[in-house]
Amino acid sequence: MSAREDILGRVREALGREPDVEESLVQPSGSVGYRTASGLDEDALVELLVDRLEDYKARVEVVGRESLADAIRARLDGKRFVAPEGLPRGWLHPSLVENRVTDSHEAPVAVGRLDALDAVVTSSAVSIAETGTIVLDGSPDQGRRAISLVPDHHVCVVPVETIVGIVPEGFARLDVTRPLTLISGPSATSDIELERIEGVHGPRTLDVIIVR
Repeated sequence: MSAREDILGRVREALGREPDVEESLVQPSGSVGYRTASGLDEDALVELLVDRLEDYKARVEVVGRESLADAIRARLDGKRFVAPEGLPRGWLHPSLVENRVTDSHEAPVAVGRLDALDAVVTSSAVSIAETGTIVLDGSPDQGRRAISLVPDHHVCVVPVETIVGIVPEGFARLDVTRPLTLISGPSATSDIELERIEGVHGPRTLDVIIVR
């Protein structure tokens, strides 16, 4: 017997019998597993999401559906912006139409042109209140990943019915084979001196409009 085998043998003896693989996967009766739901009501979900997003330095507003077009106009007025082809027509005030550039999979806007635009407006698939994370999944009202990463300003609409409490609830609603983009506040990182640097790998400014 080698020294290595001798040492490992003593370790196994000290630890006791190694359970079978099947046995180790069985959860003991009465033990607590992972949470799959938060149990929060709509008001609590909105309050928690707003708190997390503002902590990440996002600008957040909660509006009624009848006020959504005006809220978007207030953020995009005078700016040239890109929007996905599937963005609901009623979301954009008529005064914004002349400054809109439409993007689609069939007619994608070139990266150079996206970089020259001021902003992007999209909807969202799911928002996770506990982590302050907004998920885009490439649906027609959210568009290609590039349009939400290149412009410096992102206006993101969050329908209240898409807000969940915790991560398992969020991913239960998502198709993980789709191109998912997870957003937790404006793009930022920290340098070696822990100084916050914004706009590194995505929009420098994030406006979130929660629609109830």
